[in-house]
Amino acid sequence: QVQLVESGGGLVQAGGSLRLSCVASGSIFSINTMGWYRQAPGKQRELVATITSGGSTNYADSVKGRFTISRDNTKNTVYVQMNRLKPEDTAGYYCNAEGYYDTTYARRPFNSWGQGTQVTVSS
Repeated sequence: QVQLVESGGGLVQAGGSLRLSCVASGSIFSINTMGWYRQAPGKQRELVATITSGGSTNYADSVKGRFTISRDNTKNTVYVQMNRLKPEDTAGYYCNAEGYYDTTYARRPFNSWGQGTQVTVSS
């Protein structure tokens, strides 16, 4: 299977910046789309941003112009640079990746989630 590990969360004042990283590991053959999602207490998980293997990006309207997603395909890593943070950005941030991995007998699709990293923005 494929494991995702996020890092970079923390406490920051409104207007500040954070950079989250997520590394995928395992018997990975290819990763198509990687992305970030977030979930605040009492709310559903929502899209933050996604990026394809070719570099095409998609952002939630609430983060456009403030967040930038990028990836390093050689390191199976996705990043999100978060600038001008607001208290409403406070949430658990989760990495997602989908693609294919190899087993002894077959190549199989995967869709994996990380454990999440907390981002707290104080006003």
